[in-house]
Amino acid sequence: MTDAVSFRRMTEADLDAVLKIEYAAFSHPWTRGIFADGLKSYDCWLMFEGSQQVGHGVIQIILDEAHLLNITVKPESQGRGLGLRLLEHLMTRANELGARECFLEVRASNQPAYRLYERYGFNEIGRRRGYYPAVGGREDALVMACTLLD
Repeated sequence: MTDAVSFRRMTEADLDAVLKIEYAAFSHPWTRGIFADGLKSYDCWLMFEGSQQVGHGVIQIILDEAHLLNITVKPESQGRGLGLRLLEHLMTRANELGARECFLEVRASNQPAYRLYERYGFNEIGRRRGYYPAVGGREDALVMACTLLD
């Protein structure tokens, strides 16, 4: 894992680069419209390794709750601890914005992400049946929650 990681807010001008990573990482990626709408009301961040954009994340804050909506590391940069660095940044932001608890959904089949969230301190609290589109149908989401520390 490298220490040369930095973060900055996502802007409309970043969307082409964000979508390139999003489409490489997911079978059912977010669209430009979803990201553009998110820029208006969510906390949207980019992660860089040196000068290279390697990921992005989006959180929503409602009162004292955060919802992790999107966390993405480009496929060729995965497996080196960058997902944890991005998650830590987003959870710090959520805490700074007054959130005391964070919720998320993760595909039941996405075990690497599930293990990342578990390692951070998230616990599985439920299941949403048929939540995600999937090749050949729908896939369940596992709902996870984590108490944020002050």
